[in-house]
Amino acid sequence: MALKVLVSGFEPFGGSHTNPSQLLVKELVQEEIEGASIEAIVLPVEFDRAAELLLNKVRESKPDVVVAFGQAEGRKAITPEKIAINLDNARIPDNSGDQRQNQMIDKDGADGYFTTLPTSEIIAGITNEGIPTELSLSAGAFVCNHVFYQLQKSLKGTNIRSGFVHIPLVTEQGPEFPGQPTMELSDLVRGARKLVEVLVRSV
Repeated sequence: MALKVLVSGFEPFGGSHTNPSQLLVKELVQEEIEGASIEAIVLPVEFDRAAELLLNKVRESKPDVVVAFGQAEGRKAITPEKIAINLDNARIPDNSGDQRQNQMIDKDGADGYFTTLPTSEIIAGITNEGIPTELSLSAGAFVCNHVFYQLQKSLKGTNIRSGFVHIPLVTEQGPEFPGQPTMELSDLVRGARKLVEVLVRSV
């Protein structure tokens, strides 16, 4: 029986016309990966709606694994996140105009929730493909971290493995983000494909 994998990306934000995570999941869902069935959702860059839509999709699809992807300008590698923190602290407004400052996500929740993805195996697998990858210990405090936190909190104690992966800008965004590192979309897809292959073997 195929491993059911739900992946999510985000729409563009901050005035940009592109979000590599949206491009990635739209490509990834077209890939044929032995032992895996992939479904994708693209989320709005809005604190509450993004998490709500993803969790609704989880309840509807009943996946074995959930992998949320998001853009991280300034990063040169594919970076699986280790922990989500209980904090919203936005540098810019989300796409609804909400710019939360030093606000707890859930006053009754834990300070943080760890990923349940096999990050060491994922990093080894992507590295073996010749694609830069490393573990990240901070998912920031914007919508990516908010979704990551709500996802991990909601799925804690279940059999569904879940986590968040930040990815670099794509090459096409170079003119919009001068001086920032970028990665070819084809390499991001290869890296994400390897991630799913690792999940098939290890989950």
